Amino acid sequence: MALPKTPALTTDCVIFDADGRVLLIRRGHEPFAGSHALPGGFVELGETVEAACRREVLEEVNVKVSELTLVGVYSDPKRDPRGHTVSIAYATILPGTVSVTAGSDAASVEWIKDWQGLILAFDHAQILADAVAMLKQKLERFRAST
Repeated sequence: MALPKTPALTTDCVIFDADGRVLLIRRGHEPFAGSHALPGGFVELGETVEAACRREVLEEVNVKVSELTLVGVYSDPKRDPRGHTVSIAYATILPGTVSVTAGSDAASVEWIKDWQGLILAFDHAQILADAVAMLKQKLERFRAST
């Protein structure tokens, strides 16, 4: 039996620091070149989505992440102008201040406190809002303990 034609599988990662800032890249390539986005990318054959998430974060912002919390699955067929993709989105909170540098597809990377006014690529504003809502209490406890 031949495999069915299906959407491409991607992963995105919402990364918070101890101050509640979010780590965003500026995309280096189309679509949305120059726009802010979450680190992420395509899952490779033979790779779990968790491993792909960690690999993409390492490739794009040079940060190793371990603990990942599932935020959700984003499958709107129009979320990516290149074609139908499904993203498995994760979030993590990094302790302390972490140095970041742009790599692979990222033109730049920065920690941003007030992201709500930004126009983010793809459906990343929705993913980020969902992560904030889901992790609100955890972020508050994390900030209180640091």
